[in-house]
Amino acid sequence: MRRRRRIALRTATAALAVTAALAAPLPSGGLVTPAAAATGVPLGARYSGTNVEFRIYSSRATRIDLYLYGTATGSQEAAVLPLTKDAATNVWSVTVPVTTVQQQYGITGPLYYGYRAWGPNWPYTSTWTKGSTAGFVADVDAAGNRFNPNKLLTDPYARELSHDPVTPTATDASVYGTGPQRRAVDSAPQAPKGIVLPDDSTSTGTKPTRALKDDVVYEVHVRGLTENDPSVPAAYRGTYKGAALKAAGLAALGVTAVEFLPVQETQNDANDVDPTGTAGDNYWGYSTLDYFAPDRRYAADRSSGGPTREFKAMVKAFHDAGIKVFTDVVYNHTGEGGPWNASDKNTYNLFSLRGLDNPTYYSLSSDMQSPWDNTGVGGNVNTYNPVTRNLITDSLAYWKDDLGVDGFRFDLAPVLGNTCQHGCFQYSRTDPNTALNRITALMPARPAAGGSGTDWIAEPWALGSGTYQVGNFPTGWSEWNDKFRDTMRRDQNAMGAENVTPSDLATRFAGSSDLYQPNGRAPFNSVNFMVAHDGFTLADLYRCNTKNNTQAWPYGPSDGGSDYNLSWDQGGNAADQRKAARNGLAFLMLSAGTPMMTGGDEYLRSVNCNNNPYNLDSSANWLTTSLTGDQSTFRTYAERLIAFRKAHPALHPANFYNSTDGNGNGMGALDWFTPAGSTPDSAYWSNPDNHALARRYDGTELGDPNSAIYVAYNGWSGDVDFTLPSPGSGKSWYRVTDTSTWAEGADQVARPGSEAAVGGTGTVYRLHGRAVLVLIAK
Repeated sequence: MRRRRRIALRTATAALAVTAALAAPLPSGGLVTPAAAATGVPLGARYSGTNVEFRIYSSRATRIDLYLYGTATGSQEAAVLPLTKDAATNVWSVTVPVTTVQQQYGITGPLYYGYRAWGPNWPYTSTWTKGSTAGFVADVDAAGNRFNPNKLLTDPYARELSHDPVTPTATDASVYGTGPQRRAVDSAPQAPKGIVLPDDSTSTGTKPTRALKDDVVYEVHVRGLTENDPSVPAAYRGTYKGAALKAAGLAALGVTAVEFLPVQETQNDANDVDPTGTAGDNYWGYSTLDYFAPDRRYAADRSSGGPTREFKAMVKAFHDAGIKVFTDVVYNHTGEGGPWNASDKNTYNLFSLRGLDNPTYYSLSSDMQSPWDNTGVGGNVNTYNPVTRNLITDSLAYWKDDLGVDGFRFDLAPVLGNTCQHGCFQYSRTDPNTALNRITALMPARPAAGGSGTDWIAEPWALGSGTYQVGNFPTGWSEWNDKFRDTMRRDQNAMGAENVTPSDLATRFAGSSDLYQPNGRAPFNSVNFMVAHDGFTLADLYRCNTKNNTQAWPYGPSDGGSDYNLSWDQGGNAADQRKAARNGLAFLMLSAGTPMMTGGDEYLRSVNCNNNPYNLDSSANWLTTSLTGDQSTFRTYAERLIAFRKAHPALHPANFYNSTDGNGNGMGALDWFTPAGSTPDSAYWSNPDNHALARRYDGTELGDPNSAIYVAYNGWSGDVDFTLPSPGSGKSWYRVTDTSTWAEGADQVARPGSEAAVGGTGTVYRLHGRAVLVLIAK
């Protein structure tokens, strides 16, 4: 399944005196990493002693001018300064004394800046003025250059942006366009500017060192988490500060890692132009404008430096609650987008990278005048270029070290494994020079047993040829496992139309060894999920036969969205829909791997069958705290099931299971059973007409507090009798949960110590249709 993304474009005022920066320590972290090592200097803009230093990379520019501003919009530039190029590194720079900024240029508040660049397709001439075409040769030349001095460009290393390219008060997106109709339009009056920030000492707290195998990941939108929450002060709803107030509640649910949809600056202020419309809106945020800047729209404090400080304070709140913070990042394409018209090579947006060094930052087709786009989102970032690769790793280091992030989920991650800069796409798992391998070489993955390190998670597919790489990422990387998702959905929702064998189920329940064991990875490298932000919610997976994306606000309209959802409305029976959702969550929490749930799944959030709500900045996408009785019951079920998983190490092993009896107690570490209690033979394993399977874990071999755990799944529509195997010498089986509708209620997952006795070896347990049973030995 694939999402449809739209680029969208924000305004903010700021007030932070330049003089306050003079006493601040020098910036550290992400701004001084691989790029600094390669060029000898940190890129970006920073205060250094009594000066402000500006450095930017371009291998193809013939002139770059720095424009300084005292305001983000509404005033002309206060100064124009030409940069000097270092021929050895292609770094352009200028140093400005702070006293000059204050006294000569009259800037005593926040310092805003942008760049204008000239190159082979538009050489510099002294007759050029803003809004003229003096010196123009072509919008694009044979080498792929797209310089245009009429477009004010943001610094790729800017740590904050002043606003989005399009805002509620500046709605003309065409000012950034090139081509014959727009090349002479000066974008500076409307364009976002970088902000020079002093270093910030806001604490991000102590990072959790928990192993990824022990995590329960909660994917959620930072705005949607609190925008509709009356318990959060109105001024903080939808912000980092509001999200910080939810840390304790998520910890109580059992969440150990919160994974935020993109929080790097993206075009989303235009969402407010028409509060009940969706045209051009970008709620999800998968069109990055700046790889360093926290999105200003999600800050309650939108002053200069406010988003950075507030994001760090939010991270600390989660860390204080023992919760990791992951962010979804988009390094495969950018918010500059692709051609405005597929047949027009001239008309493109110029915000930043494209106007500074187009062939360095973007993969181009063999003609060098159109993007290489095998992902369907406007054109690939040229991740195999060392300069672009350094931009990516510098950005990650900044978010990790300075902003406190513990892990990252990479959108369309195969692009970061591309080994071809232009004219082709060739993924490699082993090439040490891919962005994928450079990331983990510079910032090692967290060890399997936990400790310091970073959790690296890939979305291991895209749309085009060569981009589906599930199971083929390098050591150190975990992956969203769509084979887990689709196997479970097929078995639940497509019986008779899609074949799923007991062997298929067992492989996914046990950590997908077929995908991750051959290249030395572990079960936790499989990030298991039933649903994600992209597609149906958990509730809608079992309520909807087809997508319905053409509804009126607030549930639509949304275009795009897959027609292949493997969903089923359970015949319209509400009780069966809830049972199916219980099973879906049980698949996650009772399987080896790292489980990921989506915000609101714990209470059966619905978007009324819209499976592509990327543009809905509305109550349909925001979480709620006003729950019905059934929703409250399901939340209790989710909380207790998560707690059960966390309490039982047998369910989240560090290594793949084996069936050997390592301690002579008559049980393998993991044994499989037919409903009759026998070991499945090859005929049973391979028969898609067999819809029931059970397994027993030997807790004594897996470090579990219970000597044995038994899990039975009846995927058939009718009742199935399961003959129980031995729970171990002197033990009996006790029921933790049966997801059948007869057991529905607040205590459907028994509290520890209150499990009901079931019996011992040979006891027959009748499990109703489409249900999961969990027993423990005591």
